[in-house]
Amino acid sequence: MYKTTQESLHKGMILIITSAVFFSLVGVGIRMAGDLPLMQKCFFRNIVALFFSYLLLKRNRISLSVDLFKPNFSLLLLRSILGTIGMFGNFYAVDHLLLGDASMLAKMSPFFVVVFSAFFLQEKVRLNQVLCIVGAFAGSLLIVKPSFSNLLFIPSLIGLVGGMGSGGAHTAVRALGKKGETGVVVVFFFSLFSTIITLPSTLLNFHPMTMAQLLWLLATGSLAACGQFALTAAYRYAPANKISVYDYSQVIFSALLGFVIFSQVPDLYSGFGYLVVIGMGFAMFLFTKKNQQEAGFPPSTMPSNEQ
Repeated sequence: MYKTTQESLHKGMILIITSAVFFSLVGVGIRMAGDLPLMQKCFFRNIVALFFSYLLLKRNRISLSVDLFKPNFSLLLLRSILGTIGMFGNFYAVDHLLLGDASMLAKMSPFFVVVFSAFFLQEKVRLNQVLCIVGAFAGSLLIVKPSFSNLLFIPSLIGLVGGMGSGGAHTAVRALGKKGETGVVVVFFFSLFSTIITLPSTLLNFHPMTMAQLLWLLATGSLAACGQFALTAAYRYAPANKISVYDYSQVIFSALLGFVIFSQVPDLYSGFGYLVVIGMGFAMFLFTKKNQQEAGFPPSTMPSNEQ
């Protein structure tokens, strides 16, 4: 059994906050890359991740073959499809919304995980979780501001769909973890799938890039990979029920970077929506921790399905 010491807990906290900084900078890189097609941005982000995950496969001496994916192919495919939808939604939102708004809509994914896990993994959902989901959705509406007279409604809705796609992808990752699939295989398969999906559009609708744009896109892919590595390392040092709430710091970093670099200021409704969603996320964190303790899982136990 994995025991969480105070030192490892602090390392986990620092690493998950570090990952939040990296993912916030990914949003900056997407915007700084300028007016390029969505698929082209996604392609360069994924080809870098594909390169890093391939190196990890080699480092772990995992042989790359078709047989590697056979046992869990359907789940790997589902995770990749939903993850790609999540990525498209998030990138589109970052390009058209305030960085803080786009980041917050992406952070709706943990709530969708609970919903999808109940339907597809038959995991029990408690009343307090349902209330948190309803509250978070209400908070997201303050950010989306549903109205066809609102020019940002469609990008906000796409960002919310992106959060939903990410939630579905994380549910598939949970199912893969229960089946014993390794994280590096999941990441490689997703990176390969999303690179293949975005390649045709990138080739057919390729926009010439300046050196600065190319460097920003490559930096975006590298930052995303660093963020994923930091996130994975964080959960090796401490369990999710102790540190996952710190992942919401990404919203704060994104809002600050948006203000400093792009002079973006969230309106009052969005600001209140941030507070509501983060509050519901913190409440979900507390309820999950309490439920695990009541079910007999010590808070120091490392979840076996973290990737």
